[in-house]
Amino acid sequence: MNYNKLNTIAGWAVFAIATITYFMTIEPTTSFWDCGEYIATSVKLQVGHPPGAPFFQLMGNLFGQFAGSPENQALMVNALSALSSSFSILFLFWTITALSAKLLGGRENLDNAGIVAVLGAGAVGALAYTFSDSFWFSAVEGEVYAMSSFFTAVAFWAVLKWEQAVDTDPNANKWLLLIAYLVGLSVGVHILVFLTIPAIGMIYYFKKYPNPTRNGFIIANGASIAILGLVFAFIIPIVLKLFSTLEITFVNNFGLPFHSGTVAASLILVGAVVFGVLWTARKEKPLAQQAVLAVMLIVMGYSTFIILAIRSNANTPIDENNPEDAMSLLAYYNREQYGDWPILYGKSFNAPYDRTEPFDDGKPVYQKGFAVMKGPKQVTAFKLRSEAEAYVSENGGNLKIDAKYLMTDDKKASKPNYDPKYMGFFPRIWNDDPQYKQNYINIMGIKN
Repeated sequence: MNYNKLNTIAGWAVFAIATITYFMTIEPTTSFWDCGEYIATSVKLQVGHPPGAPFFQLMGNLFGQFAGSPENQALMVNALSALSSSFSILFLFWTITALSAKLLGGRENLDNAGIVAVLGAGAVGALAYTFSDSFWFSAVEGEVYAMSSFFTAVAFWAVLKWEQAVDTDPNANKWLLLIAYLVGLSVGVHILVFLTIPAIGMIYYFKKYPNPTRNGFIIANGASIAILGLVFAFIIPIVLKLFSTLEITFVNNFGLPFHSGTVAASLILVGAVVFGVLWTARKEKPLAQQAVLAVMLIVMGYSTFIILAIRSNANTPIDENNPEDAMSLLAYYNREQYGDWPILYGKSFNAPYDRTEPFDDGKPVYQKGFAVMKGPKQVTAFKLRSEAEAYVSENGGNLKIDAKYLMTDDKKASKPNYDPKYMGFFPRIWNDDPQYKQNYINIMGIKN
């Protein structure tokens, strides 16, 4: 038997079963939760709730073009989820067969019985997932989880392709670069794909170090989690922080037009990538060069978020959080509207404020506007230029109008600072809302 040919045919057969199943059971309109918002923001490219799903919306808008009539647009966005899910099943099948073949000594060592066993394992696993309750539900409605599962499946399949090719193909690391781009692109859908990063790190470790040790295993786990933190909490936020800092500096300090700082930050990013690629090539450091390319591809994938700022500036009917500039887009990505809660370290629910310094300052909030100036002094400010011009006209016309980012909230003394004695790791009864506090007291039987 030709294993590769049969593996390809069987995979597409399973894909066909999943596709037919999902298209036969697809929601004709919308489901009663976030689906209505995702469908509406996709069809008209509007701004949904943080942290946003711009790539999903772009693809949903593309599918919506084939609706034929407005009442079928929801159906077409649902079809996007159905197709994403059936492709997830396809890559899941190939993932299972790749792992199964490896367990049996590799593809080249499979006899006919082994091929049947491997393909049977792939079919059983993929079809079991096809008809599983949660996955099937997400496959037939216009939500982000189906496409997010697709990115997760492709990313893990790609690292197995790397593992198969790295010993024979000098360009095998192209699969790792593909994963980097998929990670960046998937942020515009959902961050579920981040969960593949530690698993990918483990595959890399066991392939590069065929004789693993306990310490090596621990270090590889730590490195994988560090890469996850680097992508999620550093690369993307630091890029947005660069944009927001330069935007405020260029507009408020240098008197340049809105978005001039954004243009400057874009040029800095491009220059940094070009320099990194050329320098690593000159120093003959291919792995460092690929690391630079990986970061670039993550940022390129994430660039779909520009769509949210563009459409927010168009003032679409659905424009949640109004992320029109780099500062508001950073707050949007960081989900600041939802507040914060302790995960690793924090307070208990009955913690008193610190006596010496009960409150810390938060991050100031800026909003695009127009300041009316009398010399160096600001007289008043308006959100619209027309309002500022009307004010100047009413007051003699000898005042100057400056385009600025206006501080709408300085956030002074806005963050509670608690007594260190009431702080600890992994707090689980921390919420000081009166209703929560009373529940803690009732459940734990606290008398005092």
